[in-house]
Amino acid sequence: MAIPDRVPIAYEPDYHTRNIGRYDKGQFFGSVTATLEDGAGAEDDWYRHKRWYAVLHRFDADGVHTDSDIWFAGTSEDEEASVDRAEARLVEWLDALPGRVFGDISIGLFHVEVDGHVFGLVDGSADYDGEDHAEFVPDELGFDPPWDGLYDT
Repeated sequence: MAIPDRVPIAYEPDYHTRNIGRYDKGQFFGSVTATLEDGAGAEDDWYRHKRWYAVLHRFDADGVHTDSDIWFAGTSEDEEASVDRAEARLVEWLDALPGRVFGDISIGLFHVEVDGHVFGLVDGSADYDGEDHAEFVPDELGFDPPWDGLYDT
């Protein structure tokens, strides 16, 4: 079974997919997430390389990516403040979506590159010995058959 044209993503109000749903122009996926340069996790100053972002991806009604807002909030040198800033920005963006309703979505693969990092829903099958797998990055949410909207972290 191949990755479907539209990957279902289940809304979980108190977990990783609490900021997904539909609005007047289509669907959305919002999150606060972090990136880390390859190999930086082994360095003593890793916290300087962990970058926090507010992210809001928008899709049309059919789940085709239309655009993204991705805003750098700070590093883990001041992690609590960085996360707080990112969450505040995400709330602003979500509040501005007309007709916003949180709930399940179904979207196609896409990617956007910001600051040298990929954000999006990408084909991760190569990392799973060729088994069909879609990965929402950098959030590290993995989707697999039976494509029921549930994910692994």
